[in-house]
This record gives sequence, structure tokens and C-alpha cells, in this order.
Amino acid sequence: MTTDPLATYLAYGQRSLAPAPIGDAESRFVGAPANLHERIAARIEQLRPRLHEFAVDLYHHPELGFEEHRSVQKIAELLAEEGVDTEVGVFGLPTAFVASAGSDLGDGPHFAIIAEYDALPGVGHACGHNVISGVAIGAFLALRDVVAETGGRVSLIGTPAEEGGGGKELIIRAGGFDGVDAAGMVHPSVGHEVSPIYGSGTTGVRRIRVAYHGRAAHAAGSPYLGLNALDAVVTAYQGIAQLRQHILPIDRIHGVITNGGSAANVVPELTEAHILVRSSEIDTLKILTQRVVDILEAAALATGTRAEIDLDAEPAYLPLANNIALTKHWARHLTSQGRTVPLKPKVVRHGGPSTDMGNVSQYIPAIHPALGLGGDGSVVPHNAGFADITILPEALDALVDAATALGSAAADYLADAELRAAVTAEFEARGGRVRWED
Repeated sequence: MTTDPLATYLAYGQRSLAPAPIGDAESRFVGAPANLHERIAARIEQLRPRLHEFAVDLYHHPELGFEEHRSVQKIAELLAEEGVDTEVGVFGLPTAFVASAGSDLGDGPHFAIIAEYDALPGVGHACGHNVISGVAIGAFLALRDVVAETGGRVSLIGTPAEEGGGGKELIIRAGGFDGVDAAGMVHPSVGHEVSPIYGSGTTGVRRIRVAYHGRAAHAAGSPYLGLNALDAVVTAYQGIAQLRQHILPIDRIHGVITNGGSAANVVPELTEAHILVRSSEIDTLKILTQRVVDILEAAALATGTRAEIDLDAEPAYLPLANNIALTKHWARHLTSQGRTVPLKPKVVRHGGPSTDMGNVSQYIPAIHPALGLGGDGSVVPHNAGFADITILPEALDALVDAATALGSAAADYLADAELRAAVTAEFEARGGRVRWED
């Protein structure tokens, strides 16, 4: 198959030539009464020592995706201390959980606060998921105390395996977000950075694993009898490298050869590679993926080998679409904590990381702002030193501020019907509910 991206790339070019619409930072919606926000802030401040203890505990006991049994147990224990029942092992995932409070009638608005708690191999909580779950717990417990006065419902949904495995997408497929009207979480960032109201997003990512099957032969005595699987994987890698100059600035491709053969005097009969394909829009992600697959298949044809391509062995992560109407309320309440939220990015950023929160944001209105944990900004996430930053006093201050702003933004959503209508209208105008299968 030959994929010509012309039509898709021309359409992207027309979109990118038009300046992104930037409004102001202020929301015209009142939100929840001021006394509710005061009580949310006071409750989270009261929880400060316990949330710090929790974040430190997870720092010392990191667990990989789908193996976060101890972490979930600690979350359930903390919630139980506050009189909250937690259902663990939901949505077909042993380390997923849900806890809820508020209206049981099903006719009120429903906001989900999202927790992540998986760590990275070798570097522990170097992405700060111990802080993410601390923020989520604090926001949920504070909102639980006032949710009845909003007429709505709040859930804390624990989502495993964000670093690889796509727990949120698996929960979506299991119906875990059905009946949820909007969702939010907060991600740690470097230094004192705060994500902007406009222009903050992530790339989508798809994972491709390829194995080339050739035929072994003596590399000196009878190389002509072999079909070289190493030639196939090297040809594929070089083809992808040549593709990079002809892709969009919002695209990224990176990969490694994980098996290059076993012995120099044997024509390799099996080689393998792992490739990540990223893009900031769904249609361009699909096009780029097919272009890479074309190259993988062409490498097999060129070398007489057979390509075994495993596409999306883990769920695809979709680009993040922050809901601006709701983000403005996060910004309003974070500003009240003495922090500054920029209106737009300082520079136009292409590429970047991915998160399965993107899948949630394509399914229901959602926000995923970022807040720096302190320090001089020289240590970035996925570096082992970033895990150490997550338990410093400045990081705890960020946790408390983030939990307060998230809980208050959720309270605004639940209490203000006009805000909810604006959030929904923005979501629908962007295209409404999108599933990868669509």
C-alpha cells in the first residue's frame, strides 16, 4: 500500500495558517458560592500533613503499571480514614478503583477527579504520579464535604498504567466514564511553570512493534541461502529516518531496534524493533502511522523477509483537548492561591509527550493543567532527580494549591448550570465525542 498524505497535510496547512483563537482569562460564569471555595481550601489545608505523608510513601514504594496494588491499598486506606468506601478492582482492572459522593439520583451533574499512581521502571515516580494522586485525593475529599450543596456528584476514579498500558482508555471501553459529564486532573511540571489557559495540549501516540522473519544461513559459507532479517530492520529504520524530513512539525517518530540477531557469523533470521508514532491531531496521527507501516512492509519486500507488524498492542493515546471554559475556572482558583497562570504559551511548541488523559478529553469535556513543583527547573520529568523533587516542601505547596484549584473548579462546574452549558457547547463545537475506532 502507498499512502499519499497530500489531502490531509493540505488541510492541516490551512488550519495552521489561521491564528489560534485567543480570548481573555476571565470566565463570565459565577460558579459555586464563595463559602464553598473557602471550605474546600480549609479542608485541603487540614489534609496537608496526611497528603504529604501519602506522597512520600508512594515515592518510597513505586510500582509499575497494572502492578500498583500497594499504592491503591494506601489510597483506599486514606479514604477509609475519612469515611469513604472505595471499590477496588473495577472496570476489569485489578488496580483501578472508584469512590463517589453526592447525589445518587442520577439526574444531577457528575464530575470525575482522576488519579494516577504508576511509576516508571528504574526511576520511580520521576513523572510525579505520587503528587498527581495526592492532588486528586485532596480535591475529592474537600469536594465531598460540600458536594451536596451543589446538587451534583463527584467521583474519584483511579486509573492505572498511564506510563504504558492505557488504563484510561480501557476504563472508557468498560463504561467507566459513562454517566460522567466532565473530568479533571493536574500534572506536575518543572520549576515554577504553569500551563497556559490557551494552547496547552499533548500529542497522541501509537506504538508499533515489528518482527522480521528471514532465513538463517552460514554468513561466510553460504550467505546466498539466507534471507537477512537484520537488513530488513535496518532498511526499515533508515526509511523512517528519511521520512522525518517530510512530516508535519506536529509529528514525531522515534524507535529502537530491540533484537538485531544473535551471532555475526549467522545470517539473522529474526530481528525486532519498537517504534512510537506521535502527532497532535487525530487525522494526522492516522496518516503518519500508515506511512510508517508502509515503510515497514516495504523493507520486508526489499529483503525477501516477512514483516509481522503489531499495531496498537497497547491502546492508542489520543491528543489532549483541554476544555477552555473549564480551564478558566482552574486558573481563577489557582490565581487566588497566589500563582500566575499565563494566557498562552511563550513559544509555539511542536511535538511533546502523550497521555491517556487525551482519550478522556476526547470522550467527555476534561482538563489536564500542569503546575511546577519548584526547584530551578533544571531537572525534568522522567529524570530520576525529578522523583526527589516531588517530596520537597515546595512540591507539597504545589500539591495543596493544585488540589484546591481543582476541587474549586469542579465545584463551579457542579453548581453552575450556565458554566456546564458552556463547557458542553465548547466540547460539541470541537467535534463532540471521539473514539479511536471512529
